[in-house]
Amino acid sequence: MAGLPPGDPQLVSMIVNHLKTQGLFDQFRRDCLADVDTKPAYLNLKQRVDNFVSNHLSNHTWSPHLNKNQLRNNIRQLVLQSGMLEQGVDRIVAQVVDPKINHIFRPQVERVVREFLSPGSCSQESPSSLLSTETKPDSSIPEQGTNISCFYCP
Repeated sequence: MAGLPPGDPQLVSMIVNHLKTQGLFDQFRRDCLADVDTKPAYLNLKQRVDNFVSNHLSNHTWSPHLNKNQLRNNIRQLVLQSGMLEQGVDRIVAQVVDPKINHIFRPQVERVVREFLSPGSCSQESPSSLLSTETKPDSSIPEQGTNISCFYCP
């Protein structure tokens, strides 16, 4: 591992796998999903999709011979082709994920990566303390490009 240059695909893959085994991605996903249904972008997208589906269904007359699976797949394709999902998801990401990147996700990822690259050089903490989602005060978060070894390690 020491001989691999920064950005090497094998090194990146090893780091990503390590982050996964630490449960970081699962924790991030849970944190984001817990917030998503309260955000205006999600509520707006849900309403737009509901209205789109209602309008489409209003043009169909129900009968016992109606192929519901075909109708469902047709609606799914129309929603995908409309582009509303892409725009809506981008807005959801902007409201849910973006605010957490620098204050929650980045510090945790940097700490786990540092521990992976230099085992034993940082103070030993339990994995659960690495997954804490409490926001740290802005003064405790290093500026981008700052040497973080002083920040994370004693």
